[in-house]
Amino acid sequence: MHYWIRASSSDFRGPLPQPRSGHTAVTIGKSKVVVFGGLIDKKFLSDIFVYDIENKLWFQPECSGSGSNGQVGPLPRAFHIAVSIDCHMFIFGGRSGSRRLGDFWVLDTDIWQWSELTSFGDLPSPRDFAAASSIGNRKIVMYGGWDGSKWLSDVYVLDTISLEWIELSISGTLPPPRCGHTATMVEKRLLIYGGRGGGGPIMGDLWALKGLFEEENEAPGWTQLKLPGQGPSSRCGHSLTSGGHYLLLFGGHGTGGWLSRYDIYYNDSIVLDRVSAQWKRLPTAGDPPAARAYHSLLCIGSRYLLFGGYDGKSTFGDLWWLVPEGDPIAKWLAVSPSRKFSENSETDGVQSTIKY
Repeated sequence: MHYWIRASSSDFRGPLPQPRSGHTAVTIGKSKVVVFGGLIDKKFLSDIFVYDIENKLWFQPECSGSGSNGQVGPLPRAFHIAVSIDCHMFIFGGRSGSRRLGDFWVLDTDIWQWSELTSFGDLPSPRDFAAASSIGNRKIVMYGGWDGSKWLSDVYVLDTISLEWIELSISGTLPPPRCGHTATMVEKRLLIYGGRGGGGPIMGDLWALKGLFEEENEAPGWTQLKLPGQGPSSRCGHSLTSGGHYLLLFGGHGTGGWLSRYDIYYNDSIVLDRVSAQWKRLPTAGDPPAARAYHSLLCIGSRYLLFGGYDGKSTFGDLWWLVPEGDPIAKWLAVSPSRKFSENSETDGVQSTIKY
């Protein structure tokens, strides 16, 4: 059993980040969480908020460094990628207004300095709604996205030391092009789930990419995985976060209706068990967060921290903990008579205004 509990401002010190969706959040080691960018009320953001895990402190660092735009740090943006390696957060692409971006930045979180990076090789086209993950402690793999005219199905690997991009040449069956999906490294495979594809359909397929580690001497190749169990419905804008022996999927949005299609937003919690290789519904207690998409969900020790998102009408700025039974927060929640306990559910939303 896991427990949802909404965090209040009294649980933290310092200024909390303002509501947003389409932002990124990464963990830097075991010490901090870094939130960057996003969107609220058609305003694109470029601010940095940091959560000091040990001290339960939120703060905004004073960053230095500038790029070709002449300002400190990247342009405001949302729906970009962000990947952490050691003390660095790398970001690529995203959208600022109606413009897709193809710039590449790194933030050194030891000294809070931005640097715009000049990379070479097979440079990826500007895009938003792509997904990426780290490969070990040196490389980043990025898949898919939307370039403003078409959905993408390309795979790029970046060496963060040499700054060289390589587009992988992959034969065999390929996943349909998509955006708004997730990309998560599991052992030596990159798992891609869901997203919105060519023509607009929302997907619920799961793919694994091999051949990302040179020492394996393995040609890159995709395999579609069809796993047993209670899998998620088709969706995009969800999160898929690695924690222990399973991956936790939360939220996102899909479509419903027959004659008239409409968006449905979800607040269900589903795990992909890496040991049994099957989908399972995660039993949860406590009132769950409102249904949402384009949020962030991070694993911090045995806990998960949920922030922000969008439900087709409202942009969220709430913070939630999902904690296991036996956690000090869970023990408090279990004895609180004012709490309701229920199996996690799916919640309908309204028509989305996010355009691809």
